[in-house]
This record gives sequence, C-alpha cells and structure tokens, in this order.
Amino acid sequence: MLHGGRLGNVRDSVAHFTSSRKDDARLIEAVLAINKAHIAMVMEQKIIQWQLGAKILTAIASLSASTLDPAAEDVHMAVEEAILAQTGPEIGGNMHIAKSRNDQVTTAIRMTLRNELLSIMQKILDMQQSLLDTAAKHLDTIILEYTHLQAAQPVTYAHYLVSQYDALERDLQRLQSAYKRVNLSPLGAGALATTSFPLNRKRTSVLLGFDDVLENSIDAVGSRDFIIETIAALSLTAVNLSRFAEDLIIWSSAEFGTVELPDEFTSTSSIMPQKKNPECLEVIRARASYVLGDYVAVVAAIKSLPTTYNLDFQEMTPKLWAVTDNLNVSLVIFAQLVPNIKVFSDIKTKAAMGFVGATELANVLVRKYGVAFRTAHKVVGALVKVLIDSKQTLLNVTPQLLQKTAKDSASLELIVELEDIVGCTNPRKIVEAYKVQGGPSPVEVERVLKEKFKSRLEAEKAVLSLKTALSDASSILDALVGSYSSQ
Repeated sequence: MLHGGRLGNVRDSVAHFTSSRKDDARLIEAVLAINKAHIAMVMEQKIIQWQLGAKILTAIASLSASTLDPAAEDVHMAVEEAILAQTGPEIGGNMHIAKSRNDQVTTAIRMTLRNELLSIMQKILDMQQSLLDTAAKHLDTIILEYTHLQAAQPVTYAHYLVSQYDALERDLQRLQSAYKRVNLSPLGAGALATTSFPLNRKRTSVLLGFDDVLENSIDAVGSRDFIIETIAALSLTAVNLSRFAEDLIIWSSAEFGTVELPDEFTSTSSIMPQKKNPECLEVIRARASYVLGDYVAVVAAIKSLPTTYNLDFQEMTPKLWAVTDNLNVSLVIFAQLVPNIKVFSDIKTKAAMGFVGATELANVLVRKYGVAFRTAHKVVGALVKVLIDSKQTLLNVTPQLLQKTAKDSASLELIVELEDIVGCTNPRKIVEAYKVQGGPSPVEVERVLKEKFKSRLEAEKAVLSLKTALSDASSILDALVGSYSSQ
C-alpha cells in the first residue's frame, strides 16, 4: 500500500522476508484500540472534522481479527487497508494522520504485554496458593535436605515449599515493578519527533489505560528496554522453576526416594516397563534454557543499534511472546502438580546413614558440655570417620566411643550422657529444636504460613486492581467510540 510514491514495486520475497504479519495476531485488539483512542482524540482536538472521524470510528468498530487481510504487510497496514476499503481514501486516508507505525507498534506491544504480565502474575499467585495449601498439610512431614547433593540436615516438607513460595514472591515483585515501566504510553511520539498537529498525548494514554505518557519522543519510539527488563525478570522466574523441577526430578529417583510424582505428570519407557520418568518437569527444565536464550538474543539485538526506530526491533517481539507463553504454561503445570506429590517421610535410617545428626551433636557438645565449637566440629568429624570405617552410623554411638574419639582427636576428656547422643539421632527432635526465625520448626513454619496467606491475598488484590484499571479504561473507550460514532 505504501509503494507507488517514493518507492516502486517491492519484490514478493523481500515483502515476505520483512513482514511481521505472522507474529502480529496478539496485537490486533491493541491496534484497534489505539486507532479508536487516536481518532477520538484528534476529533476532540479538532484536527479532523467530527463527521469524518465518526465514520472512521464506525469502521474501526466493525473490524476484528477475522475481517483483516492475512496477506497484509503487518497488522497496522491490515487495519488501515480495511478502513480504506470501507470508507474510501478521502475519509479512511486520514486515519493515520499525526501517527506513525513507530509509535503505534510499541504502544501495541506494551498494551499486549500488560495483559501477558497480568496473566503470569495471576499464575504465580495460583502456584503460590498451591504451595501454601500443600505446605499447611505437611507441617510435620520430615524430609532430608541436601548440600552438594549429600544429605545435610532434616527439615519439614512445608519449610521446603515455603522456600519455593518466597522465590516466587520475589519474581512477582519484579514483574510488578516492570509493569510500572511497561504501562507508559509512547503514542503521539510519531516516527521520532512528534508532529506539528496539536495532539493531546495525555488523553490517549488515559483512554488506553496507561498510567502516564512516555514523554521524550526519541525514547518513546526507540527504546525496547521494557522488553529486555521483562524477559530478564522472567528469566529469573524460569531459573527458579527449573531449580524446583530439578529438586523434584532428583528426589523422585529411587536413590533419593523423597517423593513420588503423580502418574499423570510422568511417562514410562518404551522398553523398560518399570520406569516412571518425570517428563513434565524435564520439559520445564529444558524450556527454562529457551528463556535464557531469548534473553541473550534480545539484548544482543539491541546493544549496537542506533537510537530511534530500527526494524531489528521487529525481531525481538516474537522472543518476548515465546517467553511469556513458556512461563504461563510452566506455572500452570506446577500449580497442578504440587498438591499431588506423594512425600516419603520415613527417613530415620537414611538420616543415620547420612550422619545428618552430626551438626546437632556438635551443637550439644558446645551448649551442654562447654566445648568450643571448632573443637566439637573436629571431634564429631573424627567420630563420623570412625563410624564410616567400621560401617556403622550415629545409631551405634555410645558414650564410651565418643569419649575415646574425643581423647584421640582432640586430647579432650569428655563424658556425654547417652540420652544426649540419642537425641541427635532423631530427625524430628532436631527439626523441632530449630525454632530460629525462618527455620524449619513446625511452630515457626506455621507462623510463617499465616503471614504468607495474608500477604498473598494482598498481592492478589493488587493484581486485580491492575486488571480492573485496564478493563475500566477499555469500557470507557468503547462507550466513547459509540457516542462519537452516533453524532
């Protein structure tokens, strides 16, 4: 449509190569809303005649995704061509007055991205609810946690789930922060220098539900840091989900035996009938890599670009949608999976074999017997070595063995009561003793859960408020279009 003036005919292969039409489907509703708001504003500003603007608004209101030409260069041209077909060039030819594709496309991306962010925020909240509900049922379920993939200390499964909740809470906060910078309107910046027509940029920003105008016109059309920031935030979410998936994949193996995944989220082998493979979690883990790759791609695409608009920007947008799609589905899978995981809490033998009570035994030597911690650490470490060499565990420790080990390793005279040793072999008692703020004691985790339920509810209200603001703006714009079209 834009050839025949400055340019002659374009090669079909070039038009196909540079077209963004296949990636524009998400932007259609935003582009229609932008054109409605823009025409209503230029009517109010007396830039175009009222009757002419009313006819354009009527034509825009009749359009939908199904009525646009799929062969058009992009969604922006598809809309304009559809308006021209309805109204003719003398009327529809004014739709683009004081507006460029440059400011329109970045406005449309921001509008669409707002909805994607709100969708992901809600799914994070849904997953958090799933974690909290499940944690509340496992306040007394003892599991082993690991450092360096070796048994370390006992905790409750609830405590572990709250750790995942907290990671998601930071993810949510980052997205809420990014949303504030996404929700600024570039419309009215034109190609890069605004226009000589007396636009009211504040008016269109309000009609489209933006919080404010992205003021500088060069920055408005030439910045894509809102895309980079969004993908950066979502990359952290993807990493957190990948690490959660990795835990569950490892813990569901026979070697760890901590959890069993529900059948509907697993598969079996084509040849080995005993297998129960954690395929959903493996896919989530793999797709987290895609998110990181897309982040690197968009940063690399923009780092050497000159300011203002470049068509390189067009290649960034599909990466953005790939990331949002990826996170949306991964969060849904997790929210459905978490409540159905079976947890195995009979860990006493495994805890003994892993010597997970060693830290608490050292603590007892310090607390009750006045041993310096570093000395206690040395004595208990030497004790563990003796037990390993004799193929025994902490369950086999006697006061006499501990006394001898203390003498041999640290020249320390030490007589410890048997009940103190036995207490260090009971994972439940160890966990119950860890009452420090943020620790795994059931009493402490129960306190934390009450706070998390409240804070999650407040976060959900905040997200709902953002959704309502966009919905209200859309209703106001539709009512305005209806009113102006009928005059």
